[in-house]
Amino acid sequence: MAVSGAVLVLFLIGHMVGNLKIFLGADDFNHYAHWLRTMGEPAVPRRTLLTILEVVISVAVVLHIWSAVSLGKRARAARPVKYQARKKSHAQGYAVHTMRYGGVIILLFVIWHLLDLTFLVVNPKGDGFTPYERVVADFDASRWYITVWYVLAVLLVGLHLRHGVWSAFNSLGWRTPRNDRTLRGLAFAVAGVVTLGFVSVPLSVTFGWVS
Repeated sequence: MAVSGAVLVLFLIGHMVGNLKIFLGADDFNHYAHWLRTMGEPAVPRRTLLTILEVVISVAVVLHIWSAVSLGKRARAARPVKYQARKKSHAQGYAVHTMRYGGVIILLFVIWHLLDLTFLVVNPKGDGFTPYERVVADFDASRWYITVWYVLAVLLVGLHLRHGVWSAFNSLGWRTPRNDRTLRGLAFAVAGVVTLGFVSVPLSVTFGWVS
């Protein structure tokens, strides 16, 4: 769970940095999108490294989901009798529900996101348009509901990320009573930066700051 989550966190940070290139203008953003497909040329064929990266991320997602299901089954098998309600804190209940149900919503969001900006199935502009034009068309003010859906999903990603990063520190044995507060702050900072970075793009397009 921790290792696959770490791979996904690194991907999110890299993806966010790439998205922010939209604020540098259409040429920079389109050049970045083109570079993703041509990185490694001419040493390797076009899209080779991107395909490898996609496979690694896909495997990490599958392993992350498998780990979550396996750990849930193991926890229930270890204690078939539920904890008494008075012994379960609100924080524990919040974390469990955020990670469990939030994870399902995030998975649905990822599927929609791929259909939208990767496979261009639900994007207003398909082939023949630049990546910059497709992003701007996607979050146009007339499609405000898409922006709302995107922002809400990213907020869930942030909540999932905050709890997940801190849990990873704990699972990997890095947390101690002495550095607990620091690691919690680091988890909050990572989640906050990633969340703000991702939501800044659709909000900027919707409000006309990027067009």
